[in-house]
Amino acid sequence: MDSFMLSLPAALGRSVGQLTDPAILKVLAKSIAITLVLLLAIGFAAGAATDALLSSSQFEYGSEIGALVAVLLTVVGGWLLFRIIALAVVQFFADEIVQAVERKHYPEARSSARSLDWREELANSAKSTGRTILVNLGALIVAIPLLLTAIGPAILFFVVNAWLLGRELLDLAWIRHRHSVDARPPIGALERLLLGATIAGLLLVPFVNLLAPVIGAAAACHLVHRKKGTAMAANPDAA
Repeated sequence: MDSFMLSLPAALGRSVGQLTDPAILKVLAKSIAITLVLLLAIGFAAGAATDALLSSSQFEYGSEIGALVAVLLTVVGGWLLFRIIALAVVQFFADEIVQAVERKHYPEARSSARSLDWREELANSAKSTGRTILVNLGALIVAIPLLLTAIGPAILFFVVNAWLLGRELLDLAWIRHRHSVDARPPIGALERLLLGATIAGLLLVPFVNLLAPVIGAAAACHLVHRKKGTAMAANPDAA
């Protein structure tokens, strides 16, 4: 555990240092663009639905009330949906992230890696998104009695999403190197939670949250290879 606490900052540092890699920049551009487009589409749809609902209601309301409701829904909806959408999009491009990290830092591991086609990438992304939605809905039910504590729901959702993020991010790298479906991942549950909590924290920071899913996927790749004992390239900058 102590060694993991030291390797996690190192993995994050290497991931941030590779953000200027053309392969990573390509994934960042695609993932950010698709994420923002999806959020805007959902925002417009939610705004139209809210306006239609208020217009059809029997209660009188001013334009200020309608605007306030729209803003609240946009902020809350964006905060809840961003992580789900961003991670789902990054999962679809995960193979490119893992390949970029392995090309630079773990060239020997590339020969044993399993390449996923777009169908499997899409299936994994859909499965992860469904699990995230279901778990968050379950957490929402648990959070209702915690509303009286003020901070209780925020802590609950942070822990739940930290667990989800750690699981999904590490699976992105591990699924390409496991020998069978039943093979146990090399990273323990607590270590997954720490990685997930770190990325969940980054997702709360404006602008940084656009980079966080890619940083998390790259860091997960480093952590998996460290646990597997994969040798690093002697001069990664030369790759």
